Amino acid sequence: MLGFLKKFFSNKEEESGRMVVVVGLGNPEKKYSGTRHNVGFAAIDAMSDKYGIELTETKFKAAYGKGRIGNERVILVKPLTYMNLSGEAVRPICDYFKVDSENDLIVISDDVELDVGNIRVRPKGSAGGHNGLKNIIAQLGHSDFKRVRIGVGKKPKEYDMIGWVLGHFEGEDAAGIKDGIDRAVLAVEEIIENGVDSAMNKYNAAIQ
Repeated sequence: MLGFLKKFFSNKEEESGRMVVVVGLGNPEKKYSGTRHNVGFAAIDAMSDKYGIELTETKFKAAYGKGRIGNERVILVKPLTYMNLSGEAVRPICDYFKVDSENDLIVISDDVELDVGNIRVRPKGSAGGHNGLKNIIAQLGHSDFKRVRIGVGKKPKEYDMIGWVLGHFEGEDAAGIKDGIDRAVLAVEEIIENGVDSAMNKYNAAIQ
């Protein structure tokens, strides 16, 4: 019995020491709501609704809220810096809350190389041309944070890249992106509860 109690309280102490930061990337102005570049914000909104975590704090150039996913304490974050300066919000939050960004930071972003509805979980990697990720890497000084990338579809030839990512979803894509956001939320939950490898195995397969 004594051994059980010792283990129980030890686990409680470990649980209280960890904080996971989940950042969704996007642009803060209302006109960008629902655009391809703002699917990270949309995923944070979905998690906020699902777990009752309101983003009522505005500090560190971000809107954020604290709560729990499963047994873990989490902070949901939307940078208010605009996409290209996302790291200016991410680093101060990780520093202030003493979060290990190599292990307990998850960044959700759009990906123009993935079809709408598909997601890709990665334990680390390059920015892949994404300016938000690029700035986070520059601010943190490493690229070893976990990512969940949400497919927004490849750019048609008649679009330039800025016009494409700042455009809104239409037709089948408007329905498909909802599925992608839902899958991204599930992938974040899986990373937090069972690790990034488990999330990769479950959610990296392309939807047919």
